[in-house]
Parts: sequence; C-alpha cells; structure tokens
Amino acid sequence: MTATKTNYQKQLEEVLAREQGKRPKLLLHTCCAPCSSYCLEYLLEHFDITVFYYNPNITEEAEYRHRAAEQQRLIEALGKDIGRTASFMEGAYEPQRFLEASRGLEKCPEGGERCEKCFRLRLSVAAEYAAQNGFDYYTTSLTISPLKNAPLLNTIGREMGERYGITFLPSDFKKKNGYKRSIELSQKYDLYRQDYCGCAFSKAEREEQKRKIEENHT
Repeated sequence: MTATKTNYQKQLEEVLAREQGKRPKLLLHTCCAPCSSYCLEYLLEHFDITVFYYNPNITEEAEYRHRAAEQQRLIEALGKDIGRTASFMEGAYEPQRFLEASRGLEKCPEGGERCEKCFRLRLSVAAEYAAQNGFDYYTTSLTISPLKNAPLLNTIGREMGERYGITFLPSDFKKKNGYKRSIELSQKYDLYRQDYCGCAFSKAEREEQKRKIEENHT
C-alpha cells in the first residue's frame, strides 16, 4: 500500500482548532506506557480520553500483563501531576487472533507485511469499540515510534474509521519532539521500556540483532 506524503501533525492541529472550547471523547489505542506518555500529556489538554489497551501481538502473557500494569500506573501518576486523567479500558487478550492474522508472515522483517496485518487488527478492534461506545474520535499512540510507518497507520486508521463509522484523529506524534518527550517522561516515571514491539517474531529479530552486535564487539 502506498500513501501520499501528508502533514498529519498539521491535520491534528486543525482538528484541535475546530474543537477549541469543547472536550470531545477520544479513544486512544495504546501499545505501551512509554509510547502513550507524550500522547496523553498532549491530548489531555483537549480531549476526555479513554486509553484502550488492545495488543494481541504481545504473544507472551507475562510481558502483556507487565505492559498493561505499567500503562495503568502511568495514567494514575501523570493524571496527578497534570490535573487531568484518562480512564483505562483493557481489550480482550487474544494472541491467537494475531497469530492467525500473521500466518505465513512469520519471517517478514519488522516493518513489513506482518506489521501491516497487526496494525489492521488492532485498529479495527479499536475503531469498532469507539463506534459502539459513543466516542467522537479514535487514534493510536503507535505513530510516536520512529520505527512505525505513520502514513500507513493513518491510512489504516481512516479506513477502519469509515468501516465502523468513527472519525480517526490523524497523528504523527513523533513530531514536535514528541518522541524525545516520551523518553523524558519514561525516565521521569521510571517506566518499563521494552526493546521490541511485542510479538515473538519481533523479539527473535531483536535478539538476533543484539547477538550480532555482541559478536562484532568481541
């Protein structure tokens, strides 16, 4: 899928300008506490937010539970500091859905077709939940990562929004030093920061990368 180059940060700011003085309901799909930290700090000024933690790609349950707990801890701590808080909704933990969606793509490199299938799964469930529960917008924290394809995520987000009848909030949260700020907030709140996306395939790829780096330094 090809997506034209678009300034998603500018589009987001245009939405914020239109909604000034209101507090629309936003469902923010999050992948982990570190990635959501800046998104929450930024968006809580403008929206009533429910964090939607739906990540069937995290195929190790202990890892999944750890990240979910960190997400809830961040929401509480950040809320106390900024005087606005988000609510938390945990989606079903269903790694089998991810494994079925990615069947045959296990050897794809990170960022390839397997990731697109994963994005589609997570954003489709987020869009459906947002539409069924009276939200005005939905979006995802995934665009904060320099390793994630923001144009692709925005394209999928719009498609799923059209499918379920909910407006996707455009974003490229890494802009305006968003990624840098997420690192600062992760350090401030001592958040657990994993070094792989979540699935067993990305973990194996990351471990192989680290093994090669170690070999080159011995």
